[in-house]
Amino acid sequence: MERNYILIDTPVRELLFPFTHTRPVATCRVGILTIQEKWERWLGTGVSHFTVPHLQDKFPLQHKLPDTIDILICGHLLPDADLLAAIQALEPEQELYKDNHLLAKAVLGAEVPALANGHRKNYPGEVLGIYKPWDIFALNDKAIRADFKLLTAGRTSAPISSTNQIIHPADIFLEPGATVECSVLNAATGPIYIGKDAQVMEGCLIRGALAMNEGAVLKMGTKVYGATTLGPYCTGGGEIKNSVFFGYSNKGHDGYLGDAVIGEWCNLGANTSCSNLKNNVSAVNVWMEGLGRPMAAGTKCGVLMGDYSRCGINTMLNTGTVIGVSCNVFGGHFPAKFVPSFSWGDEGQYRLPEALKDAGKWMALKGQTLTAKDSSVLEAVYELIYQKDLKT
Repeated sequence: MERNYILIDTPVRELLFPFTHTRPVATCRVGILTIQEKWERWLGTGVSHFTVPHLQDKFPLQHKLPDTIDILICGHLLPDADLLAAIQALEPEQELYKDNHLLAKAVLGAEVPALANGHRKNYPGEVLGIYKPWDIFALNDKAIRADFKLLTAGRTSAPISSTNQIIHPADIFLEPGATVECSVLNAATGPIYIGKDAQVMEGCLIRGALAMNEGAVLKMGTKVYGATTLGPYCTGGGEIKNSVFFGYSNKGHDGYLGDAVIGEWCNLGANTSCSNLKNNVSAVNVWMEGLGRPMAAGTKCGVLMGDYSRCGINTMLNTGTVIGVSCNVFGGHFPAKFVPSFSWGDEGQYRLPEALKDAGKWMALKGQTLTAKDSSVLEAVYELIYQKDLKT
């Protein structure tokens, strides 16, 4: 029977705020690819999403045809060969579990995906996934290495200019249209992947692992430590270490960013710097919006910034700062360690009409348009944050 693959959001999505306010878990980027893109490459077919109502229209569920088996896969899981084989071996009404946690299920004849009450099979292998926001940068090195193998197997890199100093060239791969000049690329510490039409300007110092997706740019003199990912059309500058940019976001100037996750359509003003390590080297407590309380994230954690958020020049961000969706952060002092979505400065509210208009302007800078579906998602997040305001 034909199989229809669906990546499902579980309660884990609420632990991954602010990033999952505006996307299903499987569209988060870890490594070179998003989780969805990883599954599609491993499976050799497209997948769809089963998510919360305000995201389902933008990320539609592909309903199955008659005599088709739906394979439901938890969207926070990263695929590998062993897990893929175990999932593909599932028969209808069988469920795959690891330590009493559901990994996947095969469903035949159900109108709505069912997540329990099937015949359990236990999976003995290792399972990698994102369960907390900091898992995104913590797993980024492994994910870049796995994606690098997946994307470059049997292929030859575009030529690397002789103006560069290259260390371990076997682990450096340039897609067509990528340009790299007068820079140092050291892949001895991890692979370096430069995507289609990406640009590394003169004087950059790069230690892998590094992933630059299509159209990404490193400004002149940028210092990059692994494991760092620049999603599509992101701009990097200054000093960056072990950070993930989902896409279309900018850190174009000096300042330090480390052990951080930056969503889409974000902008860090010139000389913005974030702390990723406390002076007493104690655990960094991160506010978990979905739990309503902080949680220890290890000894290193920088800023976690949701989509459409920005901060002004010379912004100083404390260890473990969480910035929600569509925030405008500015001022001459450290912002709060949790900045709720649609915040304006210290205590103001980013009114929805202005937030939508400004989001559209930022998207236009990179040749994109704020669609009705994009607006609908932001409106839903705004209503979630300011329910009382909308009702009065």
